Amino acid sequence: MRTGSDQSALEIVAETPHRLRIERHGRMRVPGIVFASRALLPDPAGDESLRQVANVATLPGIVRASFAMPDVHWGYGFPIGGVAGTDVDHGGVVSPGGVGFDISCGVRLLAADLDRDALAPRLGGLMDALGQAIPRGMRRGAVWTLASPGQLRDLLAGGAQYAVEAGHGVARDLLRCEDGGVVTGADPGGLSERAIERGLGQVGSLGSGNHFLEVQAVEKIYDEPAADAFGLWPGQVCVMIHCGSRGLGHQVCSDHVRLMEKAMARYGIEVPDRQLACVPAESPDGRAYFAAMAAATNYARANRQLLTEAARRAFGMCAGARLDLVYDISHNLASLEAHDVDGHRRRLCVHRKGATKALPPAHPDLPPDLIDTGQPVLIPGTMGTASYVLAGVPGNPAFDSTCHGAGRTRSRHAAARETKGRRLRDELEAHGIAVRGTSWQGLAEEAPAAYKDIDAVIDTAVGAGLCRKAARLVPLGVVKG
Repeated sequence: MRTGSDQSALEIVAETPHRLRIERHGRMRVPGIVFASRALLPDPAGDESLRQVANVATLPGIVRASFAMPDVHWGYGFPIGGVAGTDVDHGGVVSPGGVGFDISCGVRLLAADLDRDALAPRLGGLMDALGQAIPRGMRRGAVWTLASPGQLRDLLAGGAQYAVEAGHGVARDLLRCEDGGVVTGADPGGLSERAIERGLGQVGSLGSGNHFLEVQAVEKIYDEPAADAFGLWPGQVCVMIHCGSRGLGHQVCSDHVRLMEKAMARYGIEVPDRQLACVPAESPDGRAYFAAMAAATNYARANRQLLTEAARRAFGMCAGARLDLVYDISHNLASLEAHDVDGHRRRLCVHRKGATKALPPAHPDLPPDLIDTGQPVLIPGTMGTASYVLAGVPGNPAFDSTCHGAGRTRSRHAAARETKGRRLRDELEAHGIAVRGTSWQGLAEEAPAAYKDIDAVIDTAVGAGLCRKAARLVPLGVVKG
């Protein structure tokens, strides 16, 4: 099979029903590996993500392969659903395009102490309360109004830990959050004034686009020991929150893309796409990006922590229910990790853009109560479709990574042309899903038809050895950005 704008250059070979290979050609240092069935491959006529997989394979220091997850689609530089590890001790680079503009955009799952039948008569009131309590959309607005830029800088250094210590959460929240809710090495002083300005009024807000807060119910359990360890049971009400670092993270990415575009010549680096601007991870420019990315990551972790507090208040007031954190994961990050490559332990900069960690059982980074099961992996679907809780597995070939969602098949503009937001809302509510949106166009842009089939994406991820199923969740109500 050949695809791409240069039909003669991009050859794709099926290795298994769930794994395709882009053969090395041109300046590619490693092959491209796409974990997808034929049916899940993007249409090359309108989506250049497979070309981007090949472009990423040219980065200095890249090892093993340029990977793409089943939800792969076109992104900035890297495809969304792209994973790449570079050997930092042998010139390996870090690229903001391999993280994305919404740094540490991620998903948080909360489990309630009630079932869907008990919630049913109170669902409408709960959704109204959540709709009022959750700041969202492009405008400013936040659960926590910070007093000053100095307080924001404290939050950028302390992340969710800072929020919890300030009374916005409980200690257990930090045990179920990656990195304990705070990434070390953040340098708030290295952020531009514009980044600080954009972040000051948005701590505890969803944003827009595909971000959401969704009330769900556990429809099916696949792995009882894992679900029990995660605190999930059939019929249970849950809350899934999807958001990131808002305008602050976007500004951090923009600032460092510009810096790296100018710096590449000093390091003798050439890339096939300027959106892949990069520098050696161990260089001063690389370390500056890591420090700024850590600050934006801490902002995103705190953001989800504050939205958790707002959801807890609504649930307590409307349903008399408690919400416990199942897990919080990020899917737009680059991190320094040790992995075995060609029989040697190497220190890698692992980029995950639209991809998430899926740590296997016994991994040292897991909290003690998850050592036997592996990491909870949270993969949302779209409005009106299921979401999944999965778990990490041994032998994951993509640096313990898996997909992060369904993956777009149509642009937001195309979706809005084909769908009417009011009609979509009515259809969802006819199926028992309460919708609280900010605009009809915003709803139309996120129509389920604009995304891949989440069940097919999950089956492919499982078939490729990236994760295993633990539970399937279905929506009861959604608050959209």
